[in-house]
Amino acid sequence: MTVRHDAIHASGAHFAFTDRWGGVSAVPYEELNLGGAVGDDPSAVLANRAVAAKELGLDPGAVVWMNQVHGKDVAVVDAPWGEGPIPPVDAVVTARRGLALAVLTADCTPVLLVDPVASVVGAAHAGRPGMIAGVVPAVVEAMRALGAEPGRMIARTGPAVCGRCYEVPEQMRAEVAAAEPAAWSETSWGTPAVDVTAGVHAQLEALGVRDRERSTVCTLESRDHYSYRRDRTTGRLAGYVWLEGS
Repeated sequence: MTVRHDAIHASGAHFAFTDRWGGVSAVPYEELNLGGAVGDDPSAVLANRAVAAKELGLDPGAVVWMNQVHGKDVAVVDAPWGEGPIPPVDAVVTARRGLALAVLTADCTPVLLVDPVASVVGAAHAGRPGMIAGVVPAVVEAMRALGAEPGRMIARTGPAVCGRCYEVPEQMRAEVAAAEPAAWSETSWGTPAVDVTAGVHAQLEALGVRDRERSTVCTLESRDHYSYRRDRTTGRLAGYVWLEGS
């Protein structure tokens, strides 16, 4: 498994993104599928989550996952969900150090945020519908409610389908660009497209989040990553974010 794990040591903030290798899932989910709602064997998903957590030095039982629905609802958490159903949300925030938040993707943009001064962490799932709905402003506002400030936030976005590959009908591109002009794009072959990650970063910029980095990996182009648009039946990558300490 190759996990891109960037630690901002001065603040204790950790950001990590997985690829698809090093797990136990069979075709078509091979190998490190971390998504529990895509048809994979549940025991394989649990084993994969344990592998990824061990690689990152985390307790697999102390990671907060989401029931993602392409919306903008945010949950404030201070522990994993437990045995009950996971609520349908596309962002989670916490003020608890040491608690890792996870977001699942296979073309959508994973958004990871930390304010190390306020000890507030956020993770959001920003696909095209969520980006338009405002999941990014919603997660930043939820973090602000816990004492975070956008000017102190560190933001990282992970592997996602790029604007050169995310082909859409012209009407859809127009609708997306009306909500976020920075998401307007064109494919490398000259047809209408959407760049969700560009839209996410434009929204973060407008909110005052200056410290931002984006992955250069396009999930549709990379065979080392899952892509729903390329394969349809496939696994899910994960982005993790947490602050050291307790």
